[in-house]
Order: sequence, then structure tokens, then C-alpha cells
Amino acid sequence: MAGMSDYLENKLIDHIFRARGFTAPTQLWVGLLTAAPSDAGGGTEVTGGSYARVTPGVNSDTAWTATQGGTPAAASSGTGGQTSNPNSLTFPAPTANWGVVTHMGIYDASTAGNLIGWVALGTPKTINNNAPAPY
Repeated sequence: MAGMSDYLENKLIDHIFRARGFTAPTQLWVGLLTAAPSDAGGGTEVTGGSYARVTPGVNSDTAWTATQGGTPAAASSGTGGQTSNPNSLTFPAPTANWGVVTHMGIYDASTAGNLIGWVALGTPKTINNNAPAPY
């Protein structure tokens, strides 16, 4: 992730330093954004035209890689602090113009919920009505 949300930072600090409970979500959802979020959240998520967030599946070693991209059962290590999903994510085919997608957000729910983190796309992508499903 390029950016971690204030929501997640606060939950981690409370959990690690203050011994407060934190139940991690069992599944994360990926959303497409047409404007960048910030630590405080925000950004502009695509809406309408059959758009829906997608999930890599239940959080597991097969849904997300270790930070150094090791074997699925390997623990994260190193200094990169980044994970990725090893499988393709396919969004629904657009039935309206979605605009120019510039970022992806990671959320703890299929709709609404909390922004966990985000990353800018290497190249923004214009997604128009009747285009193939983006992935």
C-alpha cells in the first residue's frame, strides 16, 4: 500500500501500544477511485454503471502475499512494507462511463466501511460504458 489510512494507523497504535482490542476484518475489498484519498480517507470512488468493489477472498496467505513475495506460508519480512494480491481481480463490466481511474482503495466492507489504505495506479485508466471489465 502506498498510503495507510488514519483509521488503520489509530487501530494499530491502540492495539499494539495501548493493549486495546482490534478485530481485523476477515475480508478486504478493492475499490476504484477517480480522485486520490488521503490519510483522513476520502477520494472519489466510482459509482453507478454496474460498478462494485471486488475482493481477493477471505484474508489468507493465498489472497495476499508476504511483503517479500516469498512462499505463501512465509512470514512477511524486510523493509518494503507492501503486500499484493497474487490473483487477478476483475470488476464488473461498466454499463456507464466510470471516468478516469487514478487510484485503488482497500476497504473493510463491500460498501461504505473504512478505508484501510490506497495506492496510485502506475497509469490512470479511462473506463467507459461497454468497455471490457477492468482488472
